[in-house]
Amino acid sequence: MLRHLAAALAALTILAPAAQAAPAAEPVTLPLAEAVDQLPESAEDRTGYDRDLFKHWNAGLKRDGCDTRKEILISEAVEAPTVGARCKITGGSWWSYYDERTQTDVADLDIDHMVPLAEAWDSGASGWTAARREAYANDQGAEESLIAVTDRVNQAKGDQDPAEWLPPAEGALCRYLSEWVGTKLRWELTADDAETDTLRDLVGECARQTVTYEVAE
Repeated sequence: MLRHLAAALAALTILAPAAQAAPAAEPVTLPLAEAVDQLPESAEDRTGYDRDLFKHWNAGLKRDGCDTRKEILISEAVEAPTVGARCKITGGSWWSYYDERTQTDVADLDIDHMVPLAEAWDSGASGWTAARREAYANDQGAEESLIAVTDRVNQAKGDQDPAEWLPPAEGALCRYLSEWVGTKLRWELTADDAETDTLRDLVGECARQTVTYEVAE
């Protein structure tokens, strides 16, 4: 009888469907105005914020001795730099779209978190695990998450949202709004009233702009 029971269980195992992996998130593309309307609204709260709660820069994706910051510099270079021992970067050039300037010295570049770490904290990241905050701070899964830009412009931006700061180059506006909104949607972050009001006021200047994002795992 035991042999018959074992055979029956084996048959059931063969017939049972294999466990299916969760489907990967599909990219979503929306007109900018519709994407803004998708942002969940909530008041911001910076209680408990500390930049060190977002571990960065980590070892990067390639684990080749270049941290995330340097991997972004290498991947975004207009003219490829030379990468030496211990990932020392020399030469190369970069286009900083915030101010529409070409930079040829890595010392003049910052890697900007499109949605600053403090703003992310205010908008929902305060409730994340340490691992998710690290993933956010080193996100190479979307090109707009981390951007190489002129350091002084990034420092002027600080932790401000579009209600408080916009890139100085007029030609950068629509791309910036798209990437800001896309990053918030990717990470399911909220926006406060002043932020959404400003975004809605500005979308008319970007009638043809779309937002493409993929929700982060």
